[in-house]
Amino acid sequence: MKHLLVSALLCGAVLGASPVSANDSHEGIEITININDANAEELDKLLVGIGPEKAENIILYRKQHGDFQTADDLSKVKGIGLATVEKNRDRIEL
Repeated sequence: MKHLLVSALLCGAVLGASPVSANDSHEGIEITININDANAEELDKLLVGIGPEKAENIILYRKQHGDFQTADDLSKVKGIGLATVEKNRDRIEL
């Protein structure tokens, strides 16, 4: 019976835990991403306000226009504005 109770408590703890997202902060860990090299999944997971569709737009823009020269160039991608760039400025590498 004791093992059953412990198992139930552990399952509850696991189910109650929230997944890590780009919005979560972890003290001492800096999240950065090279927007010229990252794949769509990385862009989606590591940039705030970027979902799968915008991540694909970034890849498409990069293929058509070449590498981004500045973080602000990201705002040239369809669906991404300067506000999104500002939210991610500390994460963006070139």
